[in-house]
Amino acid sequence: MSEAMQTPSAKPGLTLRVLLAIIAVMAIVVPAVIVLRAPPVVAHRHLRLPPARVVPKAELPPVEPVALADMSMEEARAFNASIPFVGGPYAAARPFVFAGSTEQRARAIDCLAVAMLYEAGDDPLGQRAVAQVIVNRARHPAFPKTICGVVFQGSERNTGCQFSFTCDNAMNRHHFADAAWVRARALAATVLNGAVFRPVGYATHYHTDWVVPYWQSSLDKIAAVHTHLFFRWTGWWGTPAAFAHGISPDEPVIPALAQYSTAHGAGVPLTEAAIVAATTTAVTGSVAPIAGGDNNSFLITLDAKMRPEDFAAIATRACGDRPYCKVMGWTDKTRVPTALPLQQAQVATMSFSYLRDRPHGFDKALWNCAQFRRADLTQCMKLQVLVPVTRQQTDGFRLESLPGARRAVAPPVVPTGPVVAVRPKVEATPVAKVTPVAKATPEGR
Repeated sequence: MSEAMQTPSAKPGLTLRVLLAIIAVMAIVVPAVIVLRAPPVVAHRHLRLPPARVVPKAELPPVEPVALADMSMEEARAFNASIPFVGGPYAAARPFVFAGSTEQRARAIDCLAVAMLYEAGDDPLGQRAVAQVIVNRARHPAFPKTICGVVFQGSERNTGCQFSFTCDNAMNRHHFADAAWVRARALAATVLNGAVFRPVGYATHYHTDWVVPYWQSSLDKIAAVHTHLFFRWTGWWGTPAAFAHGISPDEPVIPALAQYSTAHGAGVPLTEAAIVAATTTAVTGSVAPIAGGDNNSFLITLDAKMRPEDFAAIATRACGDRPYCKVMGWTDKTRVPTALPLQQAQVATMSFSYLRDRPHGFDKALWNCAQFRRADLTQCMKLQVLVPVTRQQTDGFRLESLPGARRAVAPPVVPTGPVVAVRPKVEATPVAKVTPVAKATPEGR
């Protein structure tokens, strides 16, 4: 046979060898790529959660104490992700309107606000979800019948409290800025006026996604807000019909809140107008910026009968969105100046001051503690008195510190006049930055 006739028969053999070589290479490369790019495998320890149990209507479901499965954060997150949400639709909770007295309402608002802050941080979305769970609990027969009773349930024990901040000393270890309290109180007031957070429905429990509480196995997973997972009881106790328990307006006094709330200590009851709508109309004097081109400074007259915390709400509203702002207030309208700089006598009689300097991370309200007692002494202005001096001085007075008062460091230089009655940063209580819904407070939810 000639050479020309042998060539065609050789080509198929070469093609087959190349094809087999490609297949062999792919048999090695493809599995290797799959292994290298596969998601990490989390080795779960065997969880022995209590068996799921649907509590019948005739039996009141127990509010179980806090107990967490022994898992790492990564293991818990993987486990929680494997638990599916129950099927919908989810009914939104009915609006709730608090019907108590002004003083009772003041206590309820402050209990709700402190829970919203310490459970969800200074984050409105997380705060609304937490507030809805608290209202849901107060309406459910398995929980206390007041807002404060729900929030501080079990707080007398070192373990077993329903909200961990009430028994782990968190309120003493960390303090929120005054502006955060104003926002939380205002939002709490809207909740007690009927605002509803629909996404969590009738949830009565929640926890962060990096823990697994043992009570989880008996509840339906219905929603997620940031890193918090929300649950309701299975069966009849998780239906809207179960939430017919009336909320009592007889809110108890919580001694632990006295440092934050005059409503829970010795003080004037909260005024609804100042918290819900703390506007410029809440003061008796003008809050327009002072004359002379300074649009960031306000000199105002305050009502001495108002709750002292309301002054901060008024100052925040007066400042609006200004990155830099000063508000100075007097309860004696005859003492209110009309221009800056202030005279020494005007500084000594000032009742309240507020300074915002966002570029430098400063946001602080101070009170004249000789007029308004404060449990937190870092909220007090430097104590001062007027002492007669020689006639050569134009106003006839000078300022001196009271005996035993802490020495003040000269305030930082800021634009548009001197900073008066504002404690310098070096003496202010450090305020930790709060990441919304990042606090691991899963207990009892």
